[in-house]
Amino acid sequence: MNHPYHFKLHKTISALGVVLVAMLLSCTSCSRKNTTSSMSNIDSVTVDATLQALGKAHPGTDLARAERSIPQLAALWTAEDGTPEQFQSFCLEHFVADTAALWRMAQTLQANLESLWGCFNKISVDLKLPLHVVGPEPTALDEMFGGFDPSAHFDDDMFQQKIAFVVVLNFPFYTLDEKNSMGAQWSRRQWAYARLGDLFTSRVPASANQQLANQLAAADNYISNYNIMMGQLLDDKGNRLFPDMALITHWGLRDELKTHYNEGDSGLVKQRMIYQVMRRIIDQSIPQCVINNAQYSWNPYSNTLVDAQGHKQDNPDREPDTRYQYFLDNFHAMQQVDRFNPRYPTAIARAFDQDMEVSYDEIEQLFTSFLSAPEVGEVAHFIEQRLGRKLEPFDIWYDGFKSRSTINEDELTAKTQRLYPDREAFATKGMPSILKQLGFTADKTQFICSHVTVDPSRGAGHAWESNMRSDNARLRTRIGQNGMDYKGYNIAVHEFGHNVEQTVTLHDVDNYIMKGVPNTAFTEALAFVFQSRDLDFLGYKNNDNAKESLETLDIFWGCYEIMGVSLVDMYSWRWLYDHPDATVQQLKEQVIAIAQQVWNKYFAPYLGEENSTILAIYSHMIDSPLYLPNYPYGHIIQFQLEQQLRGKNIADEIMRIYPAGRLTPQHWMRHAVGSEVSTKPLLAAAAQALGKVK
Repeated sequence: MNHPYHFKLHKTISALGVVLVAMLLSCTSCSRKNTTSSMSNIDSVTVDATLQALGKAHPGTDLARAERSIPQLAALWTAEDGTPEQFQSFCLEHFVADTAALWRMAQTLQANLESLWGCFNKISVDLKLPLHVVGPEPTALDEMFGGFDPSAHFDDDMFQQKIAFVVVLNFPFYTLDEKNSMGAQWSRRQWAYARLGDLFTSRVPASANQQLANQLAAADNYISNYNIMMGQLLDDKGNRLFPDMALITHWGLRDELKTHYNEGDSGLVKQRMIYQVMRRIIDQSIPQCVINNAQYSWNPYSNTLVDAQGHKQDNPDREPDTRYQYFLDNFHAMQQVDRFNPRYPTAIARAFDQDMEVSYDEIEQLFTSFLSAPEVGEVAHFIEQRLGRKLEPFDIWYDGFKSRSTINEDELTAKTQRLYPDREAFATKGMPSILKQLGFTADKTQFICSHVTVDPSRGAGHAWESNMRSDNARLRTRIGQNGMDYKGYNIAVHEFGHNVEQTVTLHDVDNYIMKGVPNTAFTEALAFVFQSRDLDFLGYKNNDNAKESLETLDIFWGCYEIMGVSLVDMYSWRWLYDHPDATVQQLKEQVIAIAQQVWNKYFAPYLGEENSTILAIYSHMIDSPLYLPNYPYGHIIQFQLEQQLRGKNIADEIMRIYPAGRLTPQHWMRHAVGSEVSTKPLLAAAAQALGKVK
């Protein structure tokens, strides 16, 4: 995954969108209980007088920009910033009417922002190293430093220095609807101006930003150290089904489950045991002492323990709803930020309208229409035929459409450990090999690889961008004592896709303020493009005539699974905003109930077992609030992107598409593939693929 701190930093230091006076009393359907109000001391009379004074100071100048920006500035100006008279004087002094001078201002801002944001990001990377990278066990002091947000005071400082006011005054904010309707006619410079106008929406106190950073760091640390010792799992006969290995939840458990689809009944027994472990984690009946601890053997069916001396324990102490306490604490930390965001007054509004630049309602409709499509049942029936049995809940992770499903994972691991015994081997041999196979030139390959640092990860793995051109992006994956196993390699290939996007969209975008992609889904899309070719990069070529059809069905089934998970996340947050005083017990009960409701409506008809809770297992719900919807959105984009890449030089297409930078999603997609984001191409292709493979 693309690490959440990448977007946490971006949200903290470039809160998108400046408030219009007329918008201060508005609210979204998902935030109707928010009571944010304006603290401005500037009224409409002062705004009108200021505009008139500007007209006199700059006769003959088109003041349409000022007519938009001055009301926005007024909404952010408080009594502490100055009197109405001082407000007017500030506008007269700092409004830039000359177009050449305005461009020079934009260039100065971008250069200084790169220095600030880049250093903030580098400090965060350095302070979190003990928490994220393999080494000595983190101390309490390490965790305290890891939770420190060096950018927490950025907004405060920018407003106190009145730099934020200069930006708002000269680069007005445009709503998402305006960007979507007007952006097609904008030049690249106009887009850069619009993104500068996105910088300051609110005045969130540093204390609230720091509290949120601390909470997200604590949740991330909890998840990064949530391992299940697979060699200690017992069935009802006391048999151990797995070798000694520590698998992080949920990623490691899920990926292990996927590996057993080519083992017949013996693999099915293992999958059912992993599913049972997941159920224990979700309902928090998992014994506390088996988490990240190999001192006990555990039967997840009977929920009994055997200690190192062979003594059986029938009623072990369960994990005390810790999972849901972190979820609730995330919500409360977000609430502290909500109060200072009149334009985006909830975490939901910020996740969708601000960060994704796609509305909650649009995403929900996109997902539910896909989940309700008749093609879902047809693909499920086809998988059932392939397995020769009725589907079970864990078959949401059916992996049989991939080439690797026919290859024993031990064989794959033997090869990856031989090729990549340590991080240096992947950095110096693996990454260049991948880029060359995709068609990158030798110079571009060397450039990209020289800007990516590989680290052994404590957690499942992540990619962390650089925010300045003199720094490197980071690739983290699990690397064992014997080298990089196949799971670690597969993650590394995914994260390298992120790193390639991060490097290209930092160094090859024309304006620094336009760096990056429209939202997380677009970097996930390229990561999926890389990950889907992981076996190709190892030299396993699939010449099957059905390969293309099977790849389509694989993306389709992946969308089906992750859309359900995303709806659980979305509905849980919506419930929290409707019940802000909920206890941790109430939250746990509701998340489980929501997971069951989504399951029963969209999954039980095809995968059996009413009231399965499996959709609530994802760790992202705990350490990356409202991140999950980016995955299915990314899969949809990936499919449309793959169609565009077919038959073309992939490297050339990446270098054509990704330097467009941070347009809005629909403008980016029209540039990339000639059409907007839609599930229709994938649904149509899935139906066609079924016809071929059957």
